[in-house]
Amino acid sequence: MTWPIKKLEEIAEVVMGQSPPSSSYNEQGIGLPFFQGKAEFGEIYPIPVKYCSSPNRIAEANDILISVRAPVGNINITKEKSCVGRGLGALRAKEDILNQMFLFYFMKKNENNWSRLSTGSTFSAIKGSSLRNFEIPVPPLAIQTQIVERLDKIAKAQKLNDGLIQKTDELFQSLLHKELNPVRDSKHSNGVNPAGPADASAFVKTSADKKAMAGKKNWEIKKLGDIIKPQYGYTTSAKDSGNYRFIRITDIGDEGELRDSDKKYVAISQDEAKSYQLRNGDLLLARTGATFGKILYFEEGEPAIFASFLIRLNPDTSIDPFYIWLFSRSQDYWQQARSLMTGSGQPQFNANRLKQIKIPLPPLEIQKQIVAKLSAIQNYKKQLLGQKAKLKELFDSALAKSMSKDA
Repeated sequence: MTWPIKKLEEIAEVVMGQSPPSSSYNEQGIGLPFFQGKAEFGEIYPIPVKYCSSPNRIAEANDILISVRAPVGNINITKEKSCVGRGLGALRAKEDILNQMFLFYFMKKNENNWSRLSTGSTFSAIKGSSLRNFEIPVPPLAIQTQIVERLDKIAKAQKLNDGLIQKTDELFQSLLHKELNPVRDSKHSNGVNPAGPADASAFVKTSADKKAMAGKKNWEIKKLGDIIKPQYGYTTSAKDSGNYRFIRITDIGDEGELRDSDKKYVAISQDEAKSYQLRNGDLLLARTGATFGKILYFEEGEPAIFASFLIRLNPDTSIDPFYIWLFSRSQDYWQQARSLMTGSGQPQFNANRLKQIKIPLPPLEIQKQIVAKLSAIQNYKKQLLGQKAKLKELFDSALAKSMSKDA
């Protein structure tokens, strides 16, 4: 069945934003929330930063906001009555023709396709006339409702999955803090016990603390330089193809994971690669730039070598490599790393600085117990991230199919 095609202005009210007097801006919550563009957008709802006491153009609660100035096309929904600046348009469906959430989902489907409506040589912008004349296939209201209900169910599953990911992250950080720090009271909530392992018994308060302390009394505090041998990576230019993946500092994600996007390669001989080829369990530290200090635990099957702005740590047999990676996720590690950072422009974190970082070091058997606990949480998170990817694929597929004018 082919659905009728309507111009946006025929089925919705289109409000183009306008800048209010700058004297009416404030950050004290006086007046209405004031949204100027994508900068205030969240995943679904915008986050107010400024307010306006003399608004010119107003979006009502549940209006759809579209960014009409660079970057164009991004979509959010207002939670409450708000002032909209010139970087935004507000869309309000005519209820007798169009379901507001159907309009939201249709606009989300086209979020990345607005460049064809953009004009201007200095920056992209969507004209009000272009937005009003934008064409939308409009099924009967009953079908719109069915489509919205179908997509809402998937969106709800995505939200629940995202909530589990957040709770898993919180559990990981809580257990990380507990497992990697000697017992102490609430006055010493950050970092390693300042009194040192020898005096840790002074902080024991309960029988549970005493039991935990019994397992931690043999912990040492060592410098990384005592237990690792740093090695700088291979210097060459990255290519789009080759016989080895080339791991660079930009390949380390925010949580110390290996990114799968924008892979680069090098074409070199086995003899040349031998000294730099990565093995499962290798640790790579980013020594400069925005990712400085982050450590990657490498566990990929793809043949790979590492670039010169990375340092392979090469720990000795007294420490489990994954334990070092866990420590690199701790508050204590980052406090030390930032204090040792050099360079007024790009931060530099060389091998000599790295060697100065102190790490709490339990016996190897205890390390492996800690690794097992925290690895279980990380593995569960990987399952949730896999589920997240599948739900996104399902949502995108259902959205594309549902919004087809020939559906």
